Amino acid sequence: MKERTGIITMKGNPLTLIGNELKVGDVAPDFVALNNDLSPIKFSSFRGKICILSSVPSLDTPVCDMETRRFNEEAGRLGADVVILTISMDLPFAQKRWCAATGTDKIQTLSDHRDASFGTSYGVLIKELRLLARAVFLVDRKGTLQYIQIVKEMTSEPDYEAVLNALKNCIHSILNNFLRREEMSTL
Repeated sequence: MKERTGIITMKGNPLTLIGNELKVGDVAPDFVALNNDLSPIKFSSFRGKICILSSVPSLDTPVCDMETRRFNEEAGRLGADVVILTISMDLPFAQKRWCAATGTDKIQTLSDHRDASFGTSYGVLIKELRLLARAVFLVDRKGTLQYIQIVKEMTSEPDYEAVLNALKNCIHSILNNFLRREEMSTL
């Protein structure tokens, strides 16, 4: 498996990411993670939806807690065509407990602890910690990566505005394509 350095730090100390680097325009890799009831969920089952994939080291840390609550808040305003998945190495039981304790109910948490399928497929598995790096991926309805943000310092939150702007651009592009098809069909 490919190892990459110089991408992220934890309190200024460099860490190693395992997996290939993804780029905007790549097909989003499929992966399998566990739902809170231990059932396996394939990412491909979300095809047809716009997906924000938010990877965090652990929901039981202050920054991950703030980030996931923020995305849960945003999810309430985004409509049914947008799905936000928060993925961590936390056990499904811990994720379920955290969601219940915080009232988080508009996003879906997935556990990558069993196989690190997401972490290795998206290149965000931290070798030294066997945790996921803080990152956000935006995947369009066709399964293409439209935005990638790997947060340089693990103790920092992502740039939420950049993520939401990328989402707006993705939705706007879909709407424009739909309108162009409608115009062409009336000619």
